[in-house]
Amino acid sequence: MMKAMILDRVVSIDVNPEPLRLTELPVPKPGKGDLLIRVHTCGVCHTELDEIEGRTPPSFLPMILGHQVVGEVVECGTGVTGISLGSRRGVAWIYSACGSCYLCQTGHENLCRQFRATGRDAYGGYAEYMVAPAAFTYDIPDVFSDAEAAPLLCAGAIGYRSLKLANLKNGSVLGLTGFGASAHLVLRLVRALYPDSPVFVFARSTAEQDFARMLGADWAGDTGALSPELCDAIIDTTPAWLPVLSALERLQPGGRLVINAIRKEAGDRTVMAGIDFERHLWMEKEIKSVANITRTDVREFLDIAAAVSLKPEVEFYSLEQANLALNNIRQQRIKGAKVLRIA
Repeated sequence: MMKAMILDRVVSIDVNPEPLRLTELPVPKPGKGDLLIRVHTCGVCHTELDEIEGRTPPSFLPMILGHQVVGEVVECGTGVTGISLGSRRGVAWIYSACGSCYLCQTGHENLCRQFRATGRDAYGGYAEYMVAPAAFTYDIPDVFSDAEAAPLLCAGAIGYRSLKLANLKNGSVLGLTGFGASAHLVLRLVRALYPDSPVFVFARSTAEQDFARMLGADWAGDTGALSPELCDAIIDTTPAWLPVLSALERLQPGGRLVINAIRKEAGDRTVMAGIDFERHLWMEKEIKSVANITRTDVREFLDIAAAVSLKPEVEFYSLEQANLALNNIRQQRIKGAKVLRIA
């Protein structure tokens, strides 16, 4: 048997601050092409709040959440080659895709209609063991500890994809709206890859602003504040709509806003009724959304992160403290990434 934190029903975390329940379940068996992984660490992500509260609900219940998983291979299913028992593997948000449609064949498996997400469409890493398709797992560079590697598999990889979509050039000005697990890794990545690019951070929390300055942001202020100059690109990592309008006002002509959020919270969507074409969109400004990640994103990012020694700031929780970690994210008590230590 194994311990797991499970979600029994979709519910507002404000109504039920402990939506996950600790239980014991049978250790799963790997099928053809699968790995059984003993979970060492699992990152905690805002997307889990989106699942719990129904913005991107699990495809079945009960569900074991968690999609930033690092662990040890303890059993291989039939047909698995090239992966040895005892090796360290990672599992990210992309659990599987069909592999045969036009999107998959052209490198856009993140957009596949049969895309399955770890912890939403298949059991994830808030447990002592999990099963994952071997082809959708990743070798973890030795430079990273289990805890350091976990946030790289989502917060880091999706931040990397966002940065690619931003089309940043060295010397261009980048804005970051919100400064949680993903944005703090993007800042460090920009410092390594684009050393001449100023980075401005827009965050409602003064603690996040201070943290951004500590990590090397050139400027940090409130979400609605005016930055020292307009940005060539802005990456929005918030769950809200209001920062979208603010970001559009802070773009250079021809600038691009990249929205790195799997869902936006419904409560404040009415703010978009205030969008003004001339003020927010004219002058060839662009809006680009980020939808999931590909395996290539994860592999490329892990290689880059290892090469430049990019490591996240981490706060630790036990498996039993998963609800506490989620509530701290909900209440914007964020300083880097939150990681469950499981084994």
